Amino acid sequence: MRGTDSENDRHSTATDDPLPRIRRRFFGSLVLLGLLFGSFLGHIFRPGPVELLRVEPVASGLQLWFNREPELYSQDVDGAVGMLFQSKGKADAGRIEIEGASAGWRVQTTEKGLLLHFVATRPLTSSWSGEKIDGEWRLAVQVRPR
Repeated sequence: MRGTDSENDRHSTATDDPLPRIRRRFFGSLVLLGLLFGSFLGHIFRPGPVELLRVEPVASGLQLWFNREPELYSQDVDGAVGMLFQSKGKADAGRIEIEGASAGWRVQTTEKGLLLHFVATRPLTSSWSGEKIDGEWRLAVQVRPR
């Protein structure tokens, strides 16, 4: 019987079509260019880090001014108040008067952001509120004895 093979082992139909391989390369290069362009645009339009601009002592706590709203984690532990801000800034410290007693506060830089804590001889509790004023974010922290 005679088949489709010729005597030199060549098939009668062409098996090596270059078109599917060119299409895969073309679409693969489009995907790669899209990813690179998207990452470039994301890098350009990403907002900068949140920065602590200044700290102002007030009657019953502090006012912290940021360039925009930071992520905040607050916790009262054994009468001391601690707050962690996802931001950058410089370290600072001071004392405030709370209902006739003195309390110390300190802003420290850590690898996770800025840490603000209050310490006094009496146990403390805190409350805070934030608002945007003239393009800056003001966080008002009130501290009072428990």
